[in-house]
Amino acid sequence: MDAIPLVVCNLFVSFVLFVVYYRAMNKPQFEIYEKPIAAIATPLGYGGISVVRISGPNVFKVADRLISKKITPVSHRKHGNFFHTKVYDCQTGESIDDALVLVFHAPKSYTGEDTVEIQGHGGVIPAERLLNAVLNAGAKLAEPGEFTKRAFLNGQLDLTQAEAVCELIQSQTERAAAVARSQLDGSLGCKIEAMYDQIVDLSADLEHVLDFDEGEIADHFVEKTVESIESLNKSLQKMIDSWREGELLRQGALIVLSGAPNAGKSSLLNALLERNRAIVHSTPGTTRDILEESYSLSGIPARLVDTAGLRDSDNAIECEGIKRAHALIKAADLNLLVIDRHDTSTDKLSAIIKIFNQNKLILVLNKSDLSDSEALRVPQNIPSVSISALNGIGLDELKSIMKKTLGIEDDFQTQPVVTQRHLEELRFTQNAIEEVILLLKADITDIVIAAGYLREGSEALGRITGRVYSEDLLDNIFGKFCVGK
Repeated sequence: MDAIPLVVCNLFVSFVLFVVYYRAMNKPQFEIYEKPIAAIATPLGYGGISVVRISGPNVFKVADRLISKKITPVSHRKHGNFFHTKVYDCQTGESIDDALVLVFHAPKSYTGEDTVEIQGHGGVIPAERLLNAVLNAGAKLAEPGEFTKRAFLNGQLDLTQAEAVCELIQSQTERAAAVARSQLDGSLGCKIEAMYDQIVDLSADLEHVLDFDEGEIADHFVEKTVESIESLNKSLQKMIDSWREGELLRQGALIVLSGAPNAGKSSLLNALLERNRAIVHSTPGTTRDILEESYSLSGIPARLVDTAGLRDSDNAIECEGIKRAHALIKAADLNLLVIDRHDTSTDKLSAIIKIFNQNKLILVLNKSDLSDSEALRVPQNIPSVSISALNGIGLDELKSIMKKTLGIEDDFQTQPVVTQRHLEELRFTQNAIEEVILLLKADITDIVIAAGYLREGSEALGRITGRVYSEDLLDNIFGKFCVGK
């Protein structure tokens, strides 16, 4: 009698195991394996083609479900193979599009994983239909920047190169694109890696000295170490100094044209743009709102902004324009204060200059083509240039002064330029090694502390290239990317 409950129990367990096994075996195959990621890799809109990229484990299984079983499966095709086919929705059997399918085997792909790219017809709806078919076949929608994040995690790129991908896509000028391309090729990462290796070697040398008594330390060891660290510090400073150019390349410069009514601000805007963008009229207060246009200054992207004339007014609309002008003057990277040299006294000029940051100010003395009236005394500490916005006189000199004030070099090379993130890590490293220099010059017994500072500095450099990283750091970097890259 005792054996019957045991038999029943065994039968029940066997039945449960059979049900679990049956359900697992009869699940759609694409639900029981890890899903690859997919996204539209081309901008949504009218165009010749749209590309859906799929990458990750089991990507070929997903791709096999999208094409006819009568042709060679994607999973049986070699790396670099591409072929024309119809793409089907595996759930409905509907023909979605005619497409070109490209096959990439790991690690010879952008992400370093198995990857398939499907090129279908362009347009919003065809691209979305193609993506939905891929998702129905077992892929999951990629997060912003996830393809490049995987490329980093798989050793295809370091973090400086990954950031350069985003900068190349967002570049607004040839100069910005050339710098981003150089950094994508590793120009910045290689220099950071060289400094990282140097600082690690210096730290190892210091820690090695701890094994010796003070009398056994090689002659001039400290002096030579300090000399090497000071050389490293100069390299760091040179890279830190590149931040300003990098910021201008990425963000662009805000250049604000301001001044009294009828000074010639709108004429100057038109002259710089080489087209009639702003309305020019002798009636004071013609410009009441903000006019903004994109502009390239020796390859540096800029925003040229024409503002309402600065004066006291009873007109509510004009007052709002003047209020906005003052806000832009404060935010500007460069202010061009346009002066009618024939209708401005020295006292009036001195009064208006007070509202500007003089380190970001250029005095533009307009209407130089007219006969001189009373001499206008211009402060010697502020750069100034005489022009005629109407005839184009002095514009080349003005552009030269604009570039000098912004710190833009004409004869640029695609040298590495750093971002704000890089700047913070470089400054941390610089502060650390400056502490080391002070310690070594003060007392040889502080070597263990000095070595600790060097280790901290090397970790900061490692965070720039990704030798050292956290999930928060990666989320911050790749969250700025578009979906599909």
